[in-house]
Amino acid sequence: MRFRTTFAALALAGLSLTGCGAADMQPTVGILGSDAGQTGAMAGFAAGMRGIGAMGSAPTGNHFSQWSCWAPSDLPGSTVGVVVGDMRMNRMMGGAAPRDARMMLRAEPGTVPVRAGQVSLVVGNMGWRTHELVVLPLGPEAGEGERPIGPEGTVDEAGSLGEVSAACGPGAGAGITAGTVGWVTLDLAPGRYELVCNLPGHYAGGMHQVLVVE
Repeated sequence: MRFRTTFAALALAGLSLTGCGAADMQPTVGILGSDAGQTGAMAGFAAGMRGIGAMGSAPTGNHFSQWSCWAPSDLPGSTVGVVVGDMRMNRMMGGAAPRDARMMLRAEPGTVPVRAGQVSLVVGNMGWRTHELVVLPLGPEAGEGERPIGPEGTVDEAGSLGEVSAACGPGAGAGITAGTVGWVTLDLAPGRYELVCNLPGHYAGGMHQVLVVE
């Protein structure tokens, strides 16, 4: 499947993610199955992100959470894998972040063809903090990361097309916690979108990326 192919390509960095073996995972019914190829693909994606410099190596860089669940392998439409994480965090933290926090959101691929009008987003949290993913429309002249940030450290979600904020489940929830995966399938017309984490301080910390649907 295209999702697995993307992860496999990113694994070419040749690095491994410690602590991600199946024996270390706690199965979640209906999410993490016996599909070893899929589990290995997520580890490969994480290793690829680490290898291309998106995140540093612990303890001076980023924490790499062990995966505790996985998304279904048969999500409809084009699939985009998203990794979120924290820069230089060294203890379990909640969702809010200080003004100078450094965090990351990396989506692959950044441009997808629309298939039957649907795009599936799968989000894996490699960091300490709780994160989320909100899909916002982005006009043709608008730039990434340019939304005004309010006094609460968040951006306006008016026009949101959906979100991923459930740990080990689809759609909205209480947040994607460390080491968990969430997903959603959305009807997206061709155009430009901004993928953001809109927990307090996260957008300002770098958690945004443009997604182009063709």
